[in-house]
This record gives sequence, C-alpha cells and structure tokens, in this order.
Amino acid sequence: MTVAGSRAIGFIFARGGSKGLPGKNIKLLAGKPLIAYAIETARACLLLETVIVSTDDSEIAATARNFGAEVPFIRPADLATDASPEWLSWQHAIRWTQAHRGEFDAFVSLPATSPFRSTEDVVACIETLRADSGADVVITVREAERSPYFNMVRLDNAGYAHVVIESGAAVARRQDVPVVFDVTTVAYAARPAFVLNSSQLFGGKVRAVIVPAERALDIDTPYDFMIAECIARHRSASTNR
Repeated sequence: MTVAGSRAIGFIFARGGSKGLPGKNIKLLAGKPLIAYAIETARACLLLETVIVSTDDSEIAATARNFGAEVPFIRPADLATDASPEWLSWQHAIRWTQAHRGEFDAFVSLPATSPFRSTEDVVACIETLRADSGADVVITVREAERSPYFNMVRLDNAGYAHVVIESGAAVARRQDVPVVFDVTTVAYAARPAFVLNSSQLFGGKVRAVIVPAERALDIDTPYDFMIAECIARHRSASTNR
C-alpha cells in the first residue's frame, strides 16, 4: 500500500575505515565496486525519490556519484570512527535532509555490504511501514540456520556447554522449537521521527520482512567476500547461459 504524496528516501552509509575488510565499500565484486550494487538497486526502486550516500571518504564519494547517487554532504569525522554508532549517522542524515529537502515519511537504509538484495525487498519494507501505522521501523530477516533452543550453546564458568535458551523439555528435533530469525542488512525502513527520538533500533515497534538466504549475505570479512565472489560468478554464469 502506498500513500499519495508520501516521500521515501534511500540512504547508504559507507565510511572509509574498515578493519575487517579494508576498503570494502569500493572493493571490486565481479568487476564492480561493492557500493554500486546498493546504489543500482536503490535507483531501480520506484518508491525511492532519490538515494543519498553518507560518507567521510572522498574516494567513496566519487565512486557513489559515478554510479548515480547523491553525495550532498560529507559525514562529520566524529561520526565515522570505529566506535561511532551508525544510529547517530542515521540521525545526522535525517536532520540534513529535513533541513535541505523538507519532511519525508520513510527513511530507508540500504547498507553497501548486502549486494544481493532485490528491489522487491526494498519495496516490501517501505510498504510494510506504510501499511502499519503503529510500526516505527521495519527490518529484514532470514530464517536462522541455528537455534538458541536447539544447537546454540553458552559455556559456564567451569567450561561446560548449555543450550542458550532452556525449553524445559527434551528437544530432539529442530522442528520442535520456535522458529528464530537472523537480522539481515538487506534493508531498514523507519519513520524519521522514530530515529530522531530513539537511541536504538529495537526501542520501538519493529516489523520484519522475511528475505531468502540467497539475498541476505552481509559482507564484513574477507571470508564473506570470498562467498560473495562465488555467488556473483554463479549468477553471472546463469545469466549468460
């Protein structure tokens, strides 16, 4: 469900420093900078008015502009450190946009580290937010491969393993426990006022859009990037058959 006169704006937050995978936001994946995947998906989404990249890095900014994104401001240095919560960068981007572009109803974050999202995923988040007037934010999730009720453990002080969540009953099959989900970085859609007046994602009412595992990869380490390269090669081979 869309709302006449509503405005959804896409944002990509990509700082220059990355210890896990240096230069990851513009590292080439199948011959294309990683951030380009997020930009292209955002530009293909008809519900997004524009896509704005928030970065502190001039090379990322130039790359983003080359692929059609706006970079109307440079993120302040104090919001681009390893210790800076991205939530504060969300707030900064919203304030800048409201001051220079006016009010908008849907803030949509599309992390550069999730290159295999589809426009369908982005649209689903925006429409879910607009369809539920009580929701503050919509996240994307995928069904978890492991469960805290079944095959995830914690170690006690003596080094013995215990299931993270004790069900109080003997559990022999994964199907016998509640279904749990991993939060993904495919997309986030939120009401700007919620982001500005809250300090955390789960500080309000959160809806979820389920996405398939093949679109939910989040690249944070060199190992993740290796997996992404395999997926990208497979997709390219399938397309060229």
